[in-house]
Amino acid sequence: MTATILLVEDELDLVRTLEYSLQREGYVVRSATTGKAAMDLLSAPGAFVPDLVLLDLMLPDMAGTEICRRIRAHERTRNVPVIILTAKTEEIDRVVGFEVGADDYVTKPFSVRELSLRIRAILRRAHVEPGDTGASVQSFGRLRADGEAHRVWVDDQELRLTALEFRLLSTFMARRGRVQTRETLLSDVWGIQADVTTRTVDTHVKRLREKLGAAGEYVETVRGVGYRWRSVPDAPGETD
Repeated sequence: MTATILLVEDELDLVRTLEYSLQREGYVVRSATTGKAAMDLLSAPGAFVPDLVLLDLMLPDMAGTEICRRIRAHERTRNVPVIILTAKTEEIDRVVGFEVGADDYVTKPFSVRELSLRIRAILRRAHVEPGDTGASVQSFGRLRADGEAHRVWVDDQELRLTALEFRLLSTFMARRGRVQTRETLLSDVWGIQADVTTRTVDTHVKRLREKLGAAGEYVETVRGVGYRWRSVPDAPGETD
């Protein structure tokens, strides 16, 4: 199935360049040059749900972070991958982008080829062919995760995780029983070497726990340090 990309960008030359390049690769591209236009596309009656959003942070009428926050808050779009495009290069700007739920972050100027590879990687994680169960299925208590297919089940009910949430879950499961500091998770999951105060990790762990439901208790909070995935499903733990 052809993937549809919503491009939210106010630089018209860049819009035309990306539309041309992405359409040549077989994507359907719908564009909006303001935040309002983007939200109108996403919230209109019978509105389409894109497979991925390319979102500029600096729009003329609305901050891109606010649009990302609204995408994550709406039931229909909360699992749509978001790649932020921005000229801002400060570490704090990347952190803020991830805090509001972005899956990836590309700074301008960027290579269209690099952006295309990132889009392809995220879409591959988000959309898996039915029946593709792979050979990397792990079971842990009520939870079952397929690393190759990027699919997760709790009590045989399949969950919808974003690519970033799946990376976070996979990191926890691979390091079960070992405490992961927020700094370690920022580096290994988000690719951020941040010397700033951030709730990025806390925000995403909270969201992951909520999605895991009954299995959310496997993620333990180690107060003053970070988080830990239980070594065995029924182990007593220290949680908030």
